[in-house]
Amino acid sequence: MSYSTLREDAHMGDQFIRTDLRGQIAIIEMDRKRELNALSFGMMKEIHRVFSQFLQETSDVRVLVLTGGDECFSAGIDLKEAPHFTSEQAANYFRLAVEVYSMLLDQDKILISAVSGIAFGGGFNLALMGDMIIASESAIFAHPEIKYGFNPLLTPLVSRIGLARTRELALRGDPIGAREAHAFGLVNRVVEPERFRDEVLTCANQLVGRSPEVVKAVKRSLDVVSRLDAKAALEYELEMTAMLFNIRGDIREKMKGVIRHKGRDDTSCEE
Repeated sequence: MSYSTLREDAHMGDQFIRTDLRGQIAIIEMDRKRELNALSFGMMKEIHRVFSQFLQETSDVRVLVLTGGDECFSAGIDLKEAPHFTSEQAANYFRLAVEVYSMLLDQDKILISAVSGIAFGGGFNLALMGDMIIASESAIFAHPEIKYGFNPLLTPLVSRIGLARTRELALRGDPIGAREAHAFGLVNRVVEPERFRDEVLTCANQLVGRSPEVVKAVKRSLDVVSRLDAKAALEYELEMTAMLFNIRGDIREKMKGVIRHKGRDDTSCEE
């Protein structure tokens, strides 16, 4: 199955990104395959621009899929380009990276990172921006930055797998495979390479029906409660639940529908 069967390349001017729309699902594929999808300055600019368009509130897109294709997610910063950066160019590149990551972390749509092959350095960072990571068995993750003499991006990794595992990955700089990443809690599911694309699209289609209003509330809650103590987090979440219960008229009807369905199936508990 190809991602490009419905609508081919919504952004004809893009050099490094291919985008395909499937109804309310946008598939954004990095396309510097010969360079292992290395994140050059030009590619980062395109990632920023493409996501900016799809993340607008006026967009009909509800689920975004970020992928590098079947063979490679991204090798990270472009090692052919970066050594030749001037000080100003280096500052501009990493400023742009901050803008890209911040935009993806702070947006209200569902983002799936679909990782096949290597996701190293900046490519690993990009994968971590997803609400979910679906990995092919071929996926390999690494933060090798310590071997070059600088630090990796730690915050999104700590929030996903905790400080102890993050210390190990950052200080060793060695790669881990998809199954080990799943055991770490880094990825949500691992699938066989031949089922990879189908599984990603199946998941996206399941999520596209979620109410944008509720998705926004859940994502905001996840962001807020991670910074609160346990009592304050409980209070915040229950206040959010009460608000949604009161402003969304469909909640009560959905609850009644469950009861009616149980009654037809005669699955209720009896003393």
